[in-house]
Amino acid sequence: MSGASAAAARPSNNFKKLQASLRSAAGKAIADYDMIAEGDRVMVCLSGGKDSYTLLDLLLSLQRNAPVRFELIAVNLDQKQPGFPAEVLPRYLTGLGVPFRIIEQNTYSVVKRVIPSGKTLCGLCSRLRRGALYRFATENGISKIALGHHRDDIIETLFLNMFFGGKLKAMPPKLLSEDRRHVVIRPLAYLAERDIERYAAARQFPIIPCTLCGSQPHLQRLAVKRMLKAWEVDSPGRLEAIFSSIKNVVPSQLADPALFDFAGLDRLRGGAALETQGADIELAD
Repeated sequence: MSGASAAAARPSNNFKKLQASLRSAAGKAIADYDMIAEGDRVMVCLSGGKDSYTLLDLLLSLQRNAPVRFELIAVNLDQKQPGFPAEVLPRYLTGLGVPFRIIEQNTYSVVKRVIPSGKTLCGLCSRLRRGALYRFATENGISKIALGHHRDDIIETLFLNMFFGGKLKAMPPKLLSEDRRHVVIRPLAYLAERDIERYAAARQFPIIPCTLCGSQPHLQRLAVKRMLKAWEVDSPGRLEAIFSSIKNVVPSQLADPALFDFAGLDRLRGGAALETQGADIELAD
């Protein structure tokens, strides 16, 4: 290899800094929420998108120096979408030497048959995909299911639930499934999407576009994403502040009587001061 070729093959300092930053953020999220424990068998759900490639890449890097031993297995659900390049992921994962499984289930035809034309496909598609992955986890001794949702996904979900569901609810970094049989983890919870995009481009992952929800231009999530991007342009750092607020919830300053004992406040009069973080902002207006 010539000197010029060798230099081109070496990662740049900017890439090394980005990689170190993402690795550190993922490691901190894993530590903060106790996502991975000694002996865990972690199923990395690999869709072929930038997020799941980055998730697997960072977990492999962290695995080498982690204070606990854990296994990784990459799992892809082949939903039989027309034109899906079925050879891409097996070739990529074989090259990495990563244990993997491809689950084949024709959820595409089910979704297209059940959902009327022009309606959002994501809800049913997500439920079918989740069911298939949960079944695999149960049958194969998986202790943790790792998904590639990042910080921006979590923030978008917060606003989607507020705008269209009337709930103050996002995506938790760690989740126990409703049947209490599976623990879902999101190690990219602290990572910004723009940084993942830069990382995926630098690593030249073989991205596979989604021909289901990824091809729907008028999704509510896309509208929220555009809104948040505009906010970030107008006020850099706003998304970071919003995510910080998700981690710093003050129940006494909201309005959910199931979350805070408003009825019992009279009994506390004259006692220790209540936590009133956030009230000063309102009073200063």
